[in-house]
Formats: sequence, structure tokens, C-alpha cells
Amino acid sequence: MEPVVEVTLAAIQASEEPSVLALIWNADIIVQFVLLVLVMMSLVCWAIIVQKFFRLRSASRQSARFIELFWNSKRLDAVYEKCNGYRRAPVAQVFKAGYQELSKINAGNEGKRGDSTDNLTRTLRRASSVESTGLERYVTFLGTTGSTAPFIGLFGTVWGILRAFQKLAGGGGSTIDIVGPDIAHALIATAVGLAAAIPAVIAFNYFNSSIRVLNSEMENFSADFLNIVKRHLR
Repeated sequence: MEPVVEVTLAAIQASEEPSVLALIWNADIIVQFVLLVLVMMSLVCWAIIVQKFFRLRSASRQSARFIELFWNSKRLDAVYEKCNGYRRAPVAQVFKAGYQELSKINAGNEGKRGDSTDNLTRTLRRASSVESTGLERYVTFLGTTGSTAPFIGLFGTVWGILRAFQKLAGGGGSTIDIVGPDIAHALIATAVGLAAAIPAVIAFNYFNSSIRVLNSEMENFSADFLNIVKRHLR
């Protein structure tokens, strides 16, 4: 009968082991606050990741289609009429701003149209800057989370270890059963900090790479558009 008794006791002890959620619920208020901050940062990051992924993918696809449309068209006004179908394409918005400025130049019948290309250049640069700012919106939060979340988690870790050492220093027969929960809280804080930081860093680098490609496309398109306009304004 002894083996049966030992198995039963082991099963009871295993069933009494606290779960991760129970450990978090019974953690110190400082550790709980650290975990709450990290979880909130992680949730915000994932919302940004999902939104930016679809936004940049759509911008990349529509920009490619618009550039193909632009070079296959013989008239700028025909391209302008189709711009509304490429609202997600930064290149299309740059062209739209440039075409509107070009229309003002032509309507003004200025004597030196060559000098008007400076205004057109500024318009294209400003439109590119606006589009770039829109693409980069909220991405910096990913970088901030990636760089700070491990340290926030480390603060929770240090606090949990300090609590464990306080109990050991207090004497009174402190054992692993007493200090174990505080050590577990410290390790959970570390794990949550890394879980928040790693996806944020990966997404930050990926999105920055995609944004650089789109910025390069806008810059190249602006240069090509200016060259076309200059040939017609001579």
C-alpha cells in the first residue's frame, strides 16, 4: 500500500501548486503594476503591428500599380483623374499635390515658368514629407517599447528578488516555500518584459525597412515628375 499512498500524496501536492495567474494575483503591488504596464504596452504594440502591416502592404501594392499607370499613360490629366483609386499610395498623393501645383502654374501664365519649378519642387517635397510622417506614425512607440520593456521587466525582477532577500534576512525559518513566490514573481516580470520587447523590435525594424522603400519611391518619382515638367516648361 505504500506506493499507492506516495502517488496520492504527490498528486495532492501537484494539485496544490499555484498557477501563473495565481502567482501574479498574489504578487506584490509593485510587481503587479510593472506587469500591468508591460501588458498594456504589449497590447498597444500588437494593435500598431496589425494596423501598420496592412497599411504598409496596401501602400506598397497601390504605389506599384500607380507607378505602372503613370508610365503607361500619355496624359497627366488622365492620371490625375484616377488618383482617387489610389488613396493608400503615397506616390499617388505626391503626384496629386504636384499636379495641382502645376495647374496653378499653368493657369497663372507666368512669364518665367522655369522659375516656377522651385515652387513645384517645394510642393513635392512637402507632400512627400506629409506622406512619410503618416507612414511613420506610431512606429516610434514600437521602438520605445523594444528598448524600455526589458528594463521595466528588470525593475520588477529586482523588486521581487529584494522581497525574497528581505524574507531570508528576517529569519524565522525562511525556506524556499516562503521566498519561492517572490522569485517566481521576479522571473515572470522578466519574461513579460521580453515578451513585450521582442515582437516590438522585430516589427520596428521591418516597418522601418518598408517605409524606407516607400520614401525612396516617392523621392525617385518626384525627380522623374520634375524632369517631365521641366521639359514642357522650357
